[in-house]
Amino acid sequence: MINVTIPLIPGDDGVPLIPADQVTALLRTIAVDWMQSADAGEPGVDRQTVDSLAGVLDELADSIDVECIAFASAPQGWGLGGE
Repeated sequence: MINVTIPLIPGDDGVPLIPADQVTALLRTIAVDWMQSADAGEPGVDRQTVDSLAGVLDELADSIDVECIAFASAPQGWGLGGE
């Protein structure tokens, strides 16, 4: 079982935000935890399902990283759509 602490940052509108690097780290940590459970042979853990789900979490984390890089690299004032 994993134990993760994620900081919340209040946005300008009062909505709590989570830093993207913390989200991607959490997704990858969950994927690794699932893989370790499958490696340990825990009952009720299907290796093929775990591999598929862990792959989806890794792809989602990669996608978030790419979007953040694109956002940070965009000229000031441009949105993600290049507007």
